[in-house]
Amino acid sequence: MKATEVPPIAGAYLFEPTPHADERGFFCRTFDADVLRSVGLDPAAFVQDSVSRSVRGVLRGMHLRSGAGEAKLVRCSNGRIFDVVVDLRPHSPTYLGRASFELSGETQATLYVPAGCAHGFQSLTDPSDVSYRIDRPHDPAEDVTIAFDDPDLAIDWPLPVTSMSERDRRAPSLAEVLKHREG
Repeated sequence: MKATEVPPIAGAYLFEPTPHADERGFFCRTFDADVLRSVGLDPAAFVQDSVSRSVRGVLRGMHLRSGAGEAKLVRCSNGRIFDVVVDLRPHSPTYLGRASFELSGETQATLYVPAGCAHGFQSLTDPSDVSYRIDRPHDPAEDVTIAFDDPDLAIDWPLPVTSMSERDRRAPSLAEVLKHREG
């Protein structure tokens, strides 16, 4: 498994496994504590796993947590997604930096999203399964959502949005979220 830094987001990493393929399909390691440790991450810090299934065109995001934030490992285990991370840590050297990736079940790559960064994705296939490993229990009272189509984010989503949650649909602008976080 190879760990690669994500330059637009300080502290973000892409973990790319080495699939072993044969006539049956493939096998690969998707989590390796030693590889996480090699880039300064504590594998024991992750306390909760979740999975989502989305149909083509579904958009989930842009999400982050208030308070101490939430670091997460994100992997598309089946299908393909367009994945986006935005650095919203005010003292980060990459503050407001943005990175996008295509994650897929073919590659099984895992993205590490540092706490304080917004995250979202759009399903490119029908279906896409996305696994999340987070570093603290989920508390809905700390959920923060930013409008996926905010002009300040200028995210070029690859497909028309076919569906999203009501919360995502009514999300405030980036400017509103930043103002609220500062005040």
